[in-house]
Amino acid sequence: VQLVESGGGSVQAGGSLRLSCAVSESINNMYCMGWFRQVPGKERQGVAVIWIGKNGETTQTRYADSVKGRFAISRDNAKNTYYLQMNSLKPEDTAMYYCTADVGVTPVGVDTWSQAPMYAYWGQGTQVTVS
Repeated sequence: VQLVESGGGSVQAGGSLRLSCAVSESINNMYCMGWFRQVPGKERQGVAVIWIGKNGETTQTRYADSVKGRFAISRDNAKNTYYLQMNSLKPEDTAMYYCTADVGVTPVGVDTWSQAPMYAYWGQGTQVTVS
């Protein structure tokens, strides 16, 4: 599975960005898909995750407390792409953002979704800078 992010950039505080993650396989084959972010010297932090049901529907989502109400994760099965809509951006949102996915060999649970080692596939990252 290959993941390719796009949509990062520089934005002023209060602005919005939408990150995209193109998946090389059908989203219907994914167990869950998520977004992490990382700043230099710190661990990769879970931002949002979406679980996919057997029919390709969304079954659950989870968000880091720091982004609840501002960020939204969504998917477009027809395009094999999922998104992170980021609104009301703050300087502390500045980071490299990575999309990630897992096919469920070791299922990611609601209590482990923010742990990076749980995910098998990663994109190359896209930089988001908020000033």
